[in-house]
Amino acid sequence: MRTPILDLFRPGILALSRYYFGLRLVGVQHIPQMGPLVITPNHQTYADPVLVTIPVHRPIHYMAWSRLFTVPGLGSFIRLLRAFPVQIEGADPRAARAAARLLRAEEAVMIFPEGGRSVDGTVGRFKSGAFRLAVAHRAPVLPVTIDGGFESWPPGRAWPRRERITITYHEPLRPDPSLSPREAARDLADRTRAAILAALPASRGPVGLTRT
Repeated sequence: MRTPILDLFRPGILALSRYYFGLRLVGVQHIPQMGPLVITPNHQTYADPVLVTIPVHRPIHYMAWSRLFTVPGLGSFIRLLRAFPVQIEGADPRAARAAARLLRAEEAVMIFPEGGRSVDGTVGRFKSGAFRLAVAHRAPVLPVTIDGGFESWPPGRAWPRRERITITYHEPLRPDPSLSPREAARDLADRTRAAILAALPASRGPVGLTRT
């Protein structure tokens, strides 16, 4: 099942993003077209879900900050786009169960493992929830690197400036079946983070490790 509203606006969003951000999409051949999938980008701007989705021609369900759903009009709109709420301040069993149901149905779920946007452009600690889900449901993880978003639209800025943004889609990673579930999730998170960092300048290098 496609997402008609996204399909309708996708060409225009791509053209505008190329014009305004000089958007480059690298490695799109790595995007799986079917089967369960956990998409895990680093998080730099409010526009990240839209920009990452541009070359993904399959339905995506977005795990989004619960407070967004309390904004009049916005909550209904993002639900239409298949977003579902998560409490980022702590564990959220309801959101985890919703994501698990989607993966069992072989859907794609986008989860930002940092939990929130970067405050300084570096990649923060990864929460382990996305990777526990991938291990539990034997789903591949698609690491995605967003580079340039922070320079364009840092926290506190009302509107993005014109800065080049490059989005890199890495080869999907699979859980190591030889490890215990907890170890496999940690290993998968570390490999995902390493892939994301490899496509970023050294100045945006590691800040801490996976949060368990």
